[in-house]
Amino acid sequence: MHARRRVAVALLGLALAGHGAYRSRRRLVGRALGLPPARFRVAVERKLRIPMPDGIGLLADHYRPLAPGAFPTILVRSGYGRGPEFGPLGRLLTYPYFWFAERGYHVVVQCTRGRFDSEGSFEPFVDAAPDGRATLDWIARQPWFDGALGMWGQSWLGYTQWAVAAGAPPFLKAIMPGVASASLSGIVFPDGALALDLVLRWLALVDTMDSWNGRPPLWSLGATTPDAQERRVAPAFRHLPLVETDAVTLGRPLAFFRESLDHPDPDDAYWQARDCRAGLAEVTAAAHLVTGWYDLFCREQLADYAALRAAGHSPYLTIGPWHHLALGCARTCLREGLIWLDAHLKGDRSQLRERPVRVHVLGADAWRDFECWPPPARKTRLFLHDRGRLSTAAPPLASEPDRYCYDPADPTPALGGALFGRGAGPRDNRALERRPDVLTYTSPPLAADLEVIGPVRLELYVRSSRAHTDFFGRLCDVHPDGRSVNICDGLFRVVPGKGTPQPDGSLRLEVDLWATACRFRRGHRLRLQVSSGAHPRWSRNPGTGEPLGTGTGLAAAEQTVYHDRDHPSALLLPVSS
Repeated sequence: MHARRRVAVALLGLALAGHGAYRSRRRLVGRALGLPPARFRVAVERKLRIPMPDGIGLLADHYRPLAPGAFPTILVRSGYGRGPEFGPLGRLLTYPYFWFAERGYHVVVQCTRGRFDSEGSFEPFVDAAPDGRATLDWIARQPWFDGALGMWGQSWLGYTQWAVAAGAPPFLKAIMPGVASASLSGIVFPDGALALDLVLRWLALVDTMDSWNGRPPLWSLGATTPDAQERRVAPAFRHLPLVETDAVTLGRPLAFFRESLDHPDPDDAYWQARDCRAGLAEVTAAAHLVTGWYDLFCREQLADYAALRAAGHSPYLTIGPWHHLALGCARTCLREGLIWLDAHLKGDRSQLRERPVRVHVLGADAWRDFECWPPPARKTRLFLHDRGRLSTAAPPLASEPDRYCYDPADPTPALGGALFGRGAGPRDNRALERRPDVLTYTSPPLAADLEVIGPVRLELYVRSSRAHTDFFGRLCDVHPDGRSVNICDGLFRVVPGKGTPQPDGSLRLEVDLWATACRFRRGHRLRLQVSSGAHPRWSRNPGTGEPLGTGTGLAAAEQTVYHDRDHPSALLLPVSS
């Protein structure tokens, strides 16, 4: 299995260059990914102009099997280009379109409004719904359309599916949004902070792609390396006010970025016009959601799944050991996408798994299938104790609290986890845990394996010298050799009126550490980190209460964490039965 993965990675890397033996390489990569054999040769009609209701045209390519007969259609709406002329990523993305067409699908790949050669102004996500609906109507009028349509794609391409799914015509029979969410506000402003790492890296990526046109392939590849992107975003991560970080990153202001910072409230009408979760009850297309434990969309995608279930739908869900840009995730989205679309557009359910939920269990390197998410579990509390201990024993009547100072001028950094760029995923946290602004609480070595599957929570009793501050929690798996590997984490942004006041003036916080599936093996230990930031995954809390986008002041916070009988701070784990 590992050998096959290495082969797939190597071949996908070659695909970026895109020189010579294109068809042969495409077949080799498909074989390495375990796809079924191709059945048809493919023709491509490029630069089809699809008119929108306001008169502008969006350009699309049409991949079709060279064979008689009717075939269902897959629509992909992308802001990342359509083919080799759109740079290395555009070339790489053509592979799935050929693969689908070779296996009996019409594939329509469209550049979204204002992107590359599509007409109109680029304002992210604003026109996704009306443009998507107009594209569905255009497909329905084509003589080759057989009445069955599905949508497929990851990240931005996943959001475009949610934008049209609610109330769509009945011929939209299936969608497969991977590492994406119907909610934008929860992604851009998680927990009241700005997702600075995601937003600035995404802006830099989109800007780099815009500069690919006419550039040599080697320049394009060099501009997208992690080091090149890091040089662009690193100065902006340190900059205040946040509203100027677009200009620091790109050399110019972006109106849509600055406008979004004027609306940090997810309930604001600005975000309600862009979020799609409220319409999930109206989705009739069969939905298969794919995410990863270290994906920055994971929490919101699980909320999408819960909303679909609450509305009486039966979505499929796949959660792997991936971060947002992991090749393993892309591979699964493709393979599961073929199975899903075959089942719902062709009526071939032979490869569809019996149970709708499949999750990868970290630490066990195994997959587990369930009827629904989350599966039944026993809630287990591990209490914080003095001297950095974590135990099932209740805390004593009296215990000296722990203290640290959080300085936003030197914010506690994000190490691994749900990042958009380099360093995402599981990482050894020992260097982070040596910082004076990070507390750790560690269990004794486990006498037997412990399997945790479901949402993880942290009940924390705290006090701060600032009315505006953050508390961050992270669960780690400590190996016998001392490595402390991050599993899941989350942040709570304190503002006046948020948190439960206690009689002594302290606050009780419930920190959402997101969800996981992890087997902590015998001899390993569980470790909880407590700090006040994970910058730049969440923008640092300056401690001043100034507006998120325009604040420039920085004020250090003296933090206190309690663990006594009246303040029973505890980690809440869903332990498998």
